Amino acid sequence: MEDKEKLPEIETDSMEAEEAKKGTNGQEDDRDYEKVCYICRRPESKAGAMVSMPGGIYLCHDCMQKAFDALNQNGLDLGQLSNMPFMNLNMGELSNMLRPDMAIPKKQKIKKKTEAAKAYTIRDIPAPHVIKQRLDEFVVGQDQAKKVISVAVYNHYKRALLDRQGQRQDEVTIEKSNILMIGPTGSGKTYMVKTLARLLDVPLAIADATSLTEAGYIGDDIESVVSKLLTAAGNDVEKAERGIIFIDEIDKIAKKQQTNARDVSGESVQQELLKLLEGSIVEVPVGSNQKNAMTPMATVNTDNILFICGGAFPDLEKIVKERLAKKSSMGFGAELKDAHEKDRDLLMKAENKDLRNFGMIPEFLGRLPIKVAFQSLDKELMKRILMEPKNAILRQYEKLLAYDEVKLEFDPEALDWIAEEAIQKETGARALRAILEDFMLDIMYEIPKDPNIGAVVITRPYLEKRGGPRIEMRSMGTVH
Repeated sequence: MEDKEKLPEIETDSMEAEEAKKGTNGQEDDRDYEKVCYICRRPESKAGAMVSMPGGIYLCHDCMQKAFDALNQNGLDLGQLSNMPFMNLNMGELSNMLRPDMAIPKKQKIKKKTEAAKAYTIRDIPAPHVIKQRLDEFVVGQDQAKKVISVAVYNHYKRALLDRQGQRQDEVTIEKSNILMIGPTGSGKTYMVKTLARLLDVPLAIADATSLTEAGYIGDDIESVVSKLLTAAGNDVEKAERGIIFIDEIDKIAKKQQTNARDVSGESVQQELLKLLEGSIVEVPVGSNQKNAMTPMATVNTDNILFICGGAFPDLEKIVKERLAKKSSMGFGAELKDAHEKDRDLLMKAENKDLRNFGMIPEFLGRLPIKVAFQSLDKELMKRILMEPKNAILRQYEKLLAYDEVKLEFDPEALDWIAEEAIQKETGARALRAILEDFMLDIMYEIPKDPNIGAVVITRPYLEKRGGPRIEMRSMGTVH
């Protein structure tokens, strides 16, 4: 009889072999390694906590969920899940188990943080004037708001650094400096927070207050905002605990007036947010927004997380106006009742009493000690937003046409027309892009047709649809 062909031995790195290896040299610790998912080959630092399986196999939460979905849809046949032969009950061919990509992955060594990253001192925190200078490069106007935010952020991270180094004094406790932004839509609240997080190089999570509900009701739980921050930090708890959470549309969770139903998306959400704003330890799911038995959990301390809440508060101006009108009296030195009718910066004069009348509970306002009011954008600010920031929208279009070797210019009167139209739309700086996208469509479509075009000048008659742009050819004169 002919000798049967010998099958190659299956190479596996079992946990026993790892322990034996570490026991012989006595140098490496199991804490220096992280588990690797058998299916997607991602380590714990990227996939999150692992689920241990027999035979030294580990599965991440995502792959485990896919396995359960396959069980529910197709019975016990796991063969259609790639890279899972050892869990497939239809193991007909042994050769499939000998493929190199089917071997149980080795545990990867955890990358140690550099000493430079650990040596984080107070000198590494930008001073308030430095933060404001860098914000000025991207955000136009709102000088008072940028000044207040720069000081608040500087003090917050000083507090977080002292807490991390254990240098807080018992007799002096520094409270959190959460921020409440009040301003009309399109005034730059969200954009300023995004710019601030990018300049400070900290993770940022943006949540919409309208989607939050009281625990137990349909919608996102309050802890979901922390889960988003953890995801933005790459599931690094330490990094997430020094991040920023921006809760937008905070005015939409105001207390509902004259209602007998349970206010699960208004006052109840404010009550639930109190513990996060003040600082508490919460357990949030890793890599998922839903809690269940198969979802790994992470413990996050919100004590050093900076919370910034923003909202337009559209009816707040009327409340402020009524309060100011009550101060009017009779006599020659009296203040006229209609003195604030045309005041575009009424939100700058808002007080806690006005916010309470709007529907915000006093406990919630007390945990947002720093209040910043944004000015409404006038014509001059609109023109500056068009031209001055580093990534101004006009510069974006100039760069796009520069790839076609075409120079784009705007007449001053054209800029006036764009600013006036944006103010009429009453959507703030967001209206600028909508206006530019409208009249730049034909130009972006027609310019690539003719390689002889060297420059395009946008004029006011073209914007008012009374003429066309001024086009300058490369070898010829100006063509209108």
